[in-house]
Amino acid sequence: MPLPSAGAAAARPLGPKDVRPLDEVDRAILAALAADARVSNKDLAERVGVAQSTCLARVRALVRDRVIRGFHADVDPRALGHDLQAMIAVRLQPDARGAINDSIAALSRRPEVLEVYFVAGANDFLVHVATPSTDELRRFVGDVLNRDPAVAGTETNLIFEHIRARGRL
Repeated sequence: MPLPSAGAAAARPLGPKDVRPLDEVDRAILAALAADARVSNKDLAERVGVAQSTCLARVRALVRDRVIRGFHADVDPRALGHDLQAMIAVRLQPDARGAINDSIAALSRRPEVLEVYFVAGANDFLVHVATPSTDELRRFVGDVLNRDPAVAGTETNLIFEHIRARGRL
């Protein structure tokens, strides 16, 4: 089954009203795809116990409804020469908080940035980055983040190991 590209479901962010109720078939499909997003529609239908046409229609509906936000490869940054990872907490100036979506969007386009999390608490968001060296990390924090007039402060935490939990929905 050809699956949609990773960007197909990323047209707009999810809001609380966008989430639809899921039945047991939807949940089984999501669990199977979380374990192996490359599974064929035929194998997925067999695992879930539905007809192939039903399975395909369900997956398409889950993508359309933005329950499935995308399909992607989880690439180890070290394979690309980015041996250093960090989680950077960012606090914005009080008068810049209205532009938080613009700040997050700009950061998410940077090559060093793997993920951006909008969070509650003392910080406004967390930025997961991967760089080839401490010099590059320092450059990113100093020249990109701390020179931004909207940024009030940052706190950088090095990541020694990243273990992704699998199959938990």
